[in-house]
Amino acid sequence: MTRIIITDIEGTTSSLSFVKDVLFPYARAHLPQFVRTHGGDTEVKRLLADARTYAGADLNDEALIERMLAWIDHDQKITPLKALQGLIWDEGYRRGDFQGHVYDDAVIQLRKWHDQGIRLAVYSSGSVHAQQLLFGHTTHGDLNPLFDAYFDTRIGGKRDTASYKAIAAELGAEPGDVLFLSDLRAELDAAAEAGMKTTALDRAGTGEDFGPHPVARDFHEVGL
Repeated sequence: MTRIIITDIEGTTSSLSFVKDVLFPYARAHLPQFVRTHGGDTEVKRLLADARTYAGADLNDEALIERMLAWIDHDQKITPLKALQGLIWDEGYRRGDFQGHVYDDAVIQLRKWHDQGIRLAVYSSGSVHAQQLLFGHTTHGDLNPLFDAYFDTRIGGKRDTASYKAIAAELGAEPGDVLFLSDLRAELDAAAEAGMKTTALDRAGTGEDFGPHPVARDFHEVGL
């Protein structure tokens, strides 16, 4: 019996284009000025120190900005960078520069599952803060009350089996009671190896080979 559903974001609850064409370019464009303006703030200062440690060099702010822009350009999943992006997006959401995109079918099913007593969680490479911002500022309103938990790369990589075992433990659940939704086979493979049930989202209908994983074109087709 499925007691918990964990969902990815990009390509699953939300369009790839929103993340790649709206959020990432916005963070890239605003990162330099954000660091120059907020570099002395306690949280930002800590994240910049973590980024320097990851870079393996004692870079000054301008050199670190250039390094982080390069990481963005190469879609690097670096935890302190993701956290900084979340802070930048926070300002953008609050200014009304954009709203979080969530598919209509995802909203309908998430609400239905929640009402049925199924616990919901999110696991994405974006920071927990960024996840909560996206779901908190949608055209459907604030969806955060639907979710019990959020997980990012601090718990481990999304293609690592150990990450899914750790998530199940944090949720106090047996992996077999958990269903993981994603549009990437490598993530689904890792979740399945941890003992979770899985479903692949093929929203574009590409017919991509998802191997043994059940495939749904939208959340209405997800079987529990």
